[in-house]
Amino acid sequence: MHRLKEFAKSLSFAWRGLKYAIQNERNFQNEMATGVIVLAAMVYFRVSRGESIVLVLVIMGVLIMEMLNTIMERVVDILKPRVHPYARLIKDLMAASVLMASIMAIVIGLIIFIPYILKK
Repeated sequence: MHRLKEFAKSLSFAWRGLKYAIQNERNFQNEMATGVIVLAAMVYFRVSRGESIVLVLVIMGVLIMEMLNTIMERVVDILKPRVHPYARLIKDLMAASVLMASIMAIVIGLIIFIPYILKK
């Protein structure tokens, strides 16, 4: 029973973090909206099971990278509140990581969806 309570407590912390990102992080909101559009396109075009798995993984990957970016920004702000060259570099590198994940998602999405779009 104790384990179940601890697990429920952990879930509530995780939900609180997700809720924060959804309510306060504009990029996370935009990426979630894009993910919903991709999910709708998956249903509309009836993509294969394997393609669906890849698309869901890519969507989640971008969202996870955005959360990690937010985490690193907050940590850097705490450790180096003034703009230090390394603080700026860390933030830029994290933003670049999200950008690379997003580019990867776009390329994978195009590879999967273009054949479906051309059939219509």
